Amino acid sequence: MNPSPAADPVALVRRLYLDIIGLPPSVDEVQEFLQDTSLLAYEKLVDNLLASPHYGEHWASMWLDLARYADSFGYSSDLNRVIWKYRDWVIQALNQDMSFDQFTVEQLAGDLLPNPTIDQLIATAFHRNSMTNGEGGAFHEEFRNAAVIDRVNTTWETWQATTMSCVQCHSHPYDPIKQDDFYQAFAFFNNTTDRNLIAEFPVLKTLESKDSIELQTIKKWIEQQSSVQAAQQIEKMILVHEPKIGPLDFDESQNTKFINRIGDDYMSVYDGSVIKLKAINLEEIDRIYLHHLQYTPKEGKVSIHLNDAEGAIIGTRTLSKTQGLDMLSIPIRTDQKEADLYFSFSSIEEGYETRIDGILFGKKLPATPVELSDSIHHRIDWLMNATPKVTTPVLVEKPDSYKRTTHLFERGSWQRKGKVVLPSIPGLFNPKAQEYANRLDLAEWLVSADNPLTARVMVNRIWAKLFGRGIVSTTEDFGTMGESPTHPALLDWLALQFANEQSWHFKPLIKSIVTSATYRQSTHTSTEALEKDPENIWLARSPRLRLSAEQIRDQALAVSGLLSKKMHGPSVMPVQPSGIWQVSFSNAKWQTSEGEDRHRRAIYTFIKRSTPYPSLITFDAAGREVCLSRRITTNTPLQALVTLNDPVFFDAARALAQSVLDTQEPPQAQLSDMYQRLAGKVPSKKKLGILRELYEETTTYYQSHLEEAFDIALSKDLELAVLTVVANSLMNLDEFVVKG
Repeated sequence: MNPSPAADPVALVRRLYLDIIGLPPSVDEVQEFLQDTSLLAYEKLVDNLLASPHYGEHWASMWLDLARYADSFGYSSDLNRVIWKYRDWVIQALNQDMSFDQFTVEQLAGDLLPNPTIDQLIATAFHRNSMTNGEGGAFHEEFRNAAVIDRVNTTWETWQATTMSCVQCHSHPYDPIKQDDFYQAFAFFNNTTDRNLIAEFPVLKTLESKDSIELQTIKKWIEQQSSVQAAQQIEKMILVHEPKIGPLDFDESQNTKFINRIGDDYMSVYDGSVIKLKAINLEEIDRIYLHHLQYTPKEGKVSIHLNDAEGAIIGTRTLSKTQGLDMLSIPIRTDQKEADLYFSFSSIEEGYETRIDGILFGKKLPATPVELSDSIHHRIDWLMNATPKVTTPVLVEKPDSYKRTTHLFERGSWQRKGKVVLPSIPGLFNPKAQEYANRLDLAEWLVSADNPLTARVMVNRIWAKLFGRGIVSTTEDFGTMGESPTHPALLDWLALQFANEQSWHFKPLIKSIVTSATYRQSTHTSTEALEKDPENIWLARSPRLRLSAEQIRDQALAVSGLLSKKMHGPSVMPVQPSGIWQVSFSNAKWQTSEGEDRHRRAIYTFIKRSTPYPSLITFDAAGREVCLSRRITTNTPLQALVTLNDPVFFDAARALAQSVLDTQEPPQAQLSDMYQRLAGKVPSKKKLGILRELYEETTTYYQSHLEEAFDIALSKDLELAVLTVVANSLMNLDEFVVKG
C-alpha cells in the first residue's frame, strides 16, 4: 500500500493544535499559518505549541488517568480529598519538559531524595491518590494494605505495562512472575507512614502568607548559622510533621487503650499511663513533640524519663484542652547519646484522658545564646501548629528502626500472613539478582539502562495518544496476553531515541512524531486500502479519531469565547444538571463555581469517584478509581444528548451566537463565520445552503413560538435564539467532535 498524500494545511493545523495543546486554532491562527510560506513554517508552529502552557494542561490528562487522580477518597462514603497541588505539579513538570527519569523518581520516591524540595514532596502524592475507605466499620490495616496493593499494581502497569495483580493470590504455572515477586514488590511500598484515615496524614502544609514569610525568615537564619541542609530539615519538620512514631510502633505501653478504626486512630492515656520508646538517638534532638488531642479542660502532665519509668526526668509539660490535634513541644536536657525513653502521664483529676497520635523528635538548632535560641524555638513551635492554607497528602518513609515486616499474603488475604519477604525486583526483570532496598532504588531501576522496557512503554503511550492506537495496541499490557507490536523496529528506535538522544524528554519525542510524513498524511484513502487495512494498522492514512471528553468540552468553550485561560489552583465545579450529586455520609453539595471558574478547562473539574462529572464520563473519561492506561472510545446516543442539551454546551452555543451576532454582518456571513470558527475552514456552498435552510426554518418556527425563543436566548432576542440553535447543531457535527 502507498501512503496517503499530505493533509490539507487547514486540516493539518487543526490536528496539530488539538494534539499538542488540546484546543482548536482560532480563525486568525489558521490564517497566520497559511500566510507563512517559509520552509520552516510547520516546524515553527510545532515549537510554539510545545512551548504553550496549554501543552501541559492537555497532556496531563493522560498521566492523571494513570495516577488515578481524583478529588475524593472513593468507596461508598467517597469524602472529598484536597490533592489538587499534585495535579498542578504534573502540569508544571510537563510544561517544563522535566525529563521522564526525574519525573519518575520524584513521584515514586521524592521524599527519599537527599533534602527533598517542597515540589519533590508534592510529587509523591502520585501514590496518595489511592482510595481511602471512610466507612465507620472499616479496619485501617485492611484498607492500608489495599492501598499498598493498588500502588504495586499501578506502578507496574504505568511504567512496565505489566499486570502484576494476576499473582496477588497465588502463582500461576504459566506466569513467569510468581506470588513471591508480587509481595517483594509490595515490600517497596509497605513502609510508608500513611494510614487509612479520613483526616489524612501525613500531609504537606502550605502556610498562609504571614506564616510562610515567618518560615522563610527562620530558614534563612538557620542557613546562616548552620547549613542549607539543616534549614531544609527544620522546614520539612514544620510542614510535614514526620516521621512521627505512632501508637502502632510504641515498643511498650501500660494502662493505655489503642483505637484503630476509621475516624479514630490514637492511643488514649490516663493517670498512670506509660509509653516506652527504646534506643532513641538523642544526639541530634533538643525537644520532643507530643501530637495529642484533649477534649476536656482537666489538666495532666507528661514527664520523659531516661531508661526507666522512674529514671531521670529530661523534660516535662502540662497537658490541657486542645483545639484539635496539637503539637506540644517538650524541651529536653540530657548528655546521653542514646537511651530508652519512658513517657509517664499523670493527673490529680478524676477521669483524666488525652489521646496520643504520635511522637516527633525535633532537630537541634545551631548553638546560640539561650535567649535567641528560645525565641527561634518559640517561633518554630508556633508554626508547628499554624493553620495551613491548604494541605497535600504526601509519602513519608518510616524510620529504619520502625520498618514494617512484609509477609506474603496466603491466597491474597491480609489476615493470613505467610513467609517474610524483602523488597526485590521480580527475577524475570532482574537476571543479575541485584539487591534493591527501598522505593528510591525501585524508581531508579525503572529508568535505568538495566530496564529497557520503561522507554518502550512510554513512547507507546505517546504514539497511542497521537494516533489513537499504540504500536502495541494493548498499552496496558506488554505481556504475552497483550498484542504484539505492529512495528517492533519502530518501537525500539523510538524508545532508544527517547532514553538516549532525547534524554527522556517528551517534547522532542512528540516533535519527532508530529513532523513525520506518517503523521502529516491525509485521512482520505482508497477503497483498496480500506479493504486491505480497515483498522489502519499499517498507517497508510491519518486516523480519524473522536476527541477526548476533555477536548470536546474545552473546544466548545474555546470557540464560543467562554474558555478561561486561568491555570492551576483548586478544582472547580462547573454547571451540571441538577440531581446528579447524591452524597452519602456527608452534607457536601455541588457548589457551582462563579465567574470564569465555571468555564475553566476540563482538567480542573472536580472529580468525585462515585459521581463523576456527567458530560466527561459520557465521553469515556476515566472514573479514576484505578490506574487506566487506555480509554476505550464508545459511540452512544447519550453523547449526542450531552452535546445537544448539557447546560455547558448550550451556554457555549449561545455565547458563540452572540459573538457572531455582534459582528452585525448579514445572516449569510454570520453563518459562514460561525462554521469557520467551529471547523477551522470556510464552508462549501452546499453546506452553507444547508445552514441557511436550518436558519430560515428555525426563524419561522420561533416567530410563532416566541416564549420558546426567549427561553433559549435568555432574552427577548429572536435572532439570538435562532443563531443559538444553529450553533448548537454545528457543535454536533463530526467535523467538530472528530479529529480528521
